[in-house]
Amino acid sequence: MNLPNRLTLIRVLLIPVFVVFMMLPVQTGPWRIVALVIFIAASLTDLADGYIARKYNMITDFGKFMDPLADKLLVCSALICLTTQEVWSASAIPAWIVVIIIAREFTISGFRLIAAEKGVVIAASWWGKWKTTLQMFMVILKIADIPALRLVTNILMVAALILTIISLIDYLYKNRGVMAGEM
Repeated sequence: MNLPNRLTLIRVLLIPVFVVFMMLPVQTGPWRIVALVIFIAASLTDLADGYIARKYNMITDFGKFMDPLADKLLVCSALICLTTQEVWSASAIPAWIVVIIIAREFTISGFRLIAAEKGVVIAASWWGKWKTTLQMFMVILKIADIPALRLVTNILMVAALILTIISLIDYLYKNRGVMAGEM
């Protein structure tokens, strides 16, 4: 259990704490700020664990599997929380966008399980990393709900959706041999 893997586990442990603060009945003021700080801290562990793992050659199969899973859990938890916001609220995310994003995550996770059964560990692609980064920035802006940045936030939401679809297609294409039994 090296440092990058510990950071990944910290990210997973921060998720329920984040959700509690996001779902408190009063969504203004200090609780929203606490939720935002927790989400940012959890997102930063993603940057730190990947950087440390690559720089100090601490990449493990556990990290290759858990890091993307922790990212998915964090982002999907935030997206689900944001769908519960008032429909006309600037911080709300349309449920159909969340459904597409979560469907992509389930598809990739299922694909990874099939690969793992065949002894293949598939690391996240660059498309997937950019998708996750964009989703995290979009979630941060949605939680912060800064009126002057609402257009930027909505552009990021659309861009995150597009990258979600592109990364799914790229992932399945590059690893198509897993399903065909070639790997």
